[in-house]
Amino acid sequence: MATTFWVGEIFDAQAADGSQAYSTYDSAWMQSYGGCDGVLVDGVCRTEARVAANGYAPTRMTPRENPFYLDLPYDDINNAAAFRERATVIPWANEPAYAGRGTDTSFSYMKNRWVRIRSGDRECYGQIQDAGPGQYQDKAYVFGADDARPANTNFNGAGMDVSPALNGCLGFRQVNGQDDRVDWQFVDDRDVPSGPWKSIVTTSQVR
Repeated sequence: MATTFWVGEIFDAQAADGSQAYSTYDSAWMQSYGGCDGVLVDGVCRTEARVAANGYAPTRMTPRENPFYLDLPYDDINNAAAFRERATVIPWANEPAYAGRGTDTSFSYMKNRWVRIRSGDRECYGQIQDAGPGQYQDKAYVFGADDARPANTNFNGAGMDVSPALNGCLGFRQVNGQDDRVDWQFVDDRDVPSGPWKSIVTTSQVR
């Protein structure tokens, strides 16, 4: 199950993880992105439907980073247990671009990694830019080989949040629902095909 989130969303101002003005990897995510990834209504950042005609881009702003973003429930920076184990748990940790960075608090193994997502007959690609929903060290679900279900029980048991661009690209039934099912897998940069998700590629590291 996947839900939708967006840069600038505030769904629970009282919760430590209730605002998307920042992400687990970027303390000024909204500023880095270029503003509200949606429509400001009475000062509140709300989502909007996205369409293929303009590459599923936001209609009221120009993003500075990839609008095709998502999160998965593994925070390899701020979750102490995940940080300790990340160099041995994350499958690509020994690749040249990552090897030896296990204790570097300014470097995330997760941020900017590509993910292929399918919903029905649609297939789209996005980059990880946050962690969640609801869990932050769910290694069995994120990296396991036995098709474990998400540990998260909130939001209809969602295993990821996707951006409005991915919501539109995947043809979700609602712009802000929690009833759409997906299949997903990690993909190396070289295996990401051309598409609107490559119009802007995020390369920034932890901020």
